[in-house]
Amino acid sequence: MNAHSPMHTVPKISRIEVVDALRGFAVMAILLVHSLEHFIFPVYPDPATQPAWLAALDQGVFSVVFSLFAGKSYAIFALLFGFTFYIQYTNQQQKGKDFGWRFLWRLLLLVGFATLNAAFFPAGDVLLLFAVVGIFLFVVRKWSDKAIGITAVILLLQPVEWFHYIASLYNPAYTLPDLGVGAMYAEVAAYTKEGDLWTFLSRNMTYGQVASLFWAIGAGRFLQTAGLFMLGLLIGRKGLFLSSEKNTRFWVKALIVAAVLFGPLYQLKVELYDSMEVAMVKQTVGVVLDMWQKFAFTFVLVASFVLLYQKESFREKVDSLRFYGRMSLTNYITQSILGAIIYFPIGFYLAPYCGFTVSLLIGFLFFALQVCFCKWWLKSHKQGPLESLWHKLTWINA
Repeated sequence: MNAHSPMHTVPKISRIEVVDALRGFAVMAILLVHSLEHFIFPVYPDPATQPAWLAALDQGVFSVVFSLFAGKSYAIFALLFGFTFYIQYTNQQQKGKDFGWRFLWRLLLLVGFATLNAAFFPAGDVLLLFAVVGIFLFVVRKWSDKAIGITAVILLLQPVEWFHYIASLYNPAYTLPDLGVGAMYAEVAAYTKEGDLWTFLSRNMTYGQVASLFWAIGAGRFLQTAGLFMLGLLIGRKGLFLSSEKNTRFWVKALIVAAVLFGPLYQLKVELYDSMEVAMVKQTVGVVLDMWQKFAFTFVLVASFVLLYQKESFREKVDSLRFYGRMSLTNYITQSILGAIIYFPIGFYLAPYCGFTVSLLIGFLFFALQVCFCKWWLKSHKQGPLESLWHKLTWINA
C-alpha cells in the first residue's frame, strides 16, 4: 500500500482488544523488571544475612524475569507506539487532515509527562527517548511501505555500533566516545541515597534525564527504538493485528523464524557480550548481538500473544490486561511514583530489606492494585486520567 493511497477501515473492537491487551502485557512486564531493579536503585539485602534457600530463589527469580522481559517489554511498548501513530494518522487522513504536525505537538507534551515520570524514576525514564525518537515517525509518515521497511531494517542493524567496530579494525588506537554514563549513574545513586526530596526531584528531572538518554545511546536503544516505531507503523498499515487466516499464517511464520534465530543469536551474545574481555568487541558487536537476540525474543512474545489471543480461553484469562493497557501512560508513571515511595530514602526505604523474590511479589501487588483502579476508572471514563489529559492537550485549539 502506498502511503498516499486510501487506508482500509480497521474494525475498532478487534483492533483495540488485542493491541490494548498486548500493551497491558508490556507495561506489566516493565513493572516486574523495574520492581526487581528497585527502579534503578541497586540496594538489596546482604546475601550473608539471608538463608541459602532464599538466596537461591532470588537468583532464580532474577534469571527468569530478566530472561523473559528485560529489553523485550520496552521493545513491545515501542512497537505499539508506532502502531498507535498509525491509528491516529489514519483517522485524520480519512478526514483529509495531516496528523503529522499535531503529532509533533503531542511529542512535546510527552516531554512533560517524561519529566513527571523522571522526577521519581532516577535515570530510568523511557518516555523522553520516545518523545525524541518519535520525530522519525513524523519524517517517514508519507513514505511508502518499502522505504519505511528498508529504513527500519537499517536502523535495527545498529549501524553506529558497526561503524565503531570497523573503525577499530583500521585503527587499533580507536576508542569509543566516552559519554560518562557510569559516572552519571554513580552521582544519581549518591543523591538518591541522601534522601533529600527536593534534590532528588530536581536532579532527576535534569541530570537524571541526561544520564538516561546517554545510556540509551550507548546501549543502542536510540536507533532500535526508531526501527521499532517504524515496524509498528508498518504492522498498522498491513493490518496485521486483525484476525484473519492470512494474518494467522504470518504470525505463525514470524514465531517460527524468531524462535529459530533467537537460539544462535543468544549464544553469540553470551560469547561476545557476556563473556568477552575485549572491550571494543563487547561494546560494539556484543551490543549489536544483545539487541538482536532481544529483538528476536520480542517477536516470539508478540507472535505468541497474538496467536493465543485468538482463543477465547486465553482472552478470558488475560482480560485484565486489556483494561491495564488502555491506561498504559497512567500506569507507567504511577509505577515510578509508587516505586520511589516504597524503595527510596525519600519514602519508606524498603530497598535494603527486599530481595528479588520479595520485590517481585511487590510488583505483582502493584499490578493488582493498578488493575483494580483501571477497571473502576474505566467504568465511567473512556480514557485513563493522564491519557485523557494528553488527548485534550493534543487537540487544544484544534
